[in-house]
Amino acid sequence: MRAHQIMTRSVATVAPDATILEAANVMLRQHVSGLPVVDAAGKLVGIVSEGDFIRRSEIGTQRKRGRWLKFLLGAGVTATDYVHEHGRKVSEVMTADPITVAEDATLEQIVTSMETNGVKRLPVMRGDKLVGIVSRANLLQAVASLAREIPDPTADDDHIRSRIIAAIDKNDWSPFGLNVIVRDGIVHLSGVITDEGSRQAAVVAAENIAGVRKVHDHLCWIDTMSGMYLESPEDVEMAKAD
Repeated sequence: MRAHQIMTRSVATVAPDATILEAANVMLRQHVSGLPVVDAAGKLVGIVSEGDFIRRSEIGTQRKRGRWLKFLLGAGVTATDYVHEHGRKVSEVMTADPITVAEDATLEQIVTSMETNGVKRLPVMRGDKLVGIVSRANLLQAVASLAREIPDPTADDDHIRSRIIAAIDKNDWSPFGLNVIVRDGIVHLSGVITDEGSRQAAVVAAENIAGVRKVHDHLCWIDTMSGMYLESPEDVEMAKAD
């Protein structure tokens, strides 16, 4: 399997001159823990994640280093810390020049890159163009589907996957972080919904694509007010069976 077969294609992004408040709100709305940073020309220039909001002056969690440690580290390090803890723009807190993978990268290459660089998500590139993002959640879905002894995806499966994503993404009920895995015509849908009607609509949209034999629902429901999280009925039943 390769990056383009498991990645999330509809990627929420943020501009480098956006405020950190705007970035945080996008993450909360989209239920994601990281955002690629894309400039006005569409070029990937960085990535901002929830980890960039841990050490912040607003919540009193900025680094507290002793005088001697500050002396040993030098003014450059402490100045960088200050910008990261007090900066108001995404460009001031993001990780610049992020590690990326090509869309034909294998799962082994993806995992190795994540482990080597200590990251949880990787932008997926087609040349200089951002075409998706692959995260640990995408890898988990791939492992779960492979554990069911589903054959490797074929070229037809890739076409089916593209058509399903296109059919769902164009609607306002499209799940957040939609991911689709297809093998031998068997479809696995994952992502986050905030209304049960979206679950049925996504399943129906997938079922109507030519070549689809069966659709498995792994869509998670989240209550936007309380943050309560529920797995799909199918996954709950599967857990009981295990």
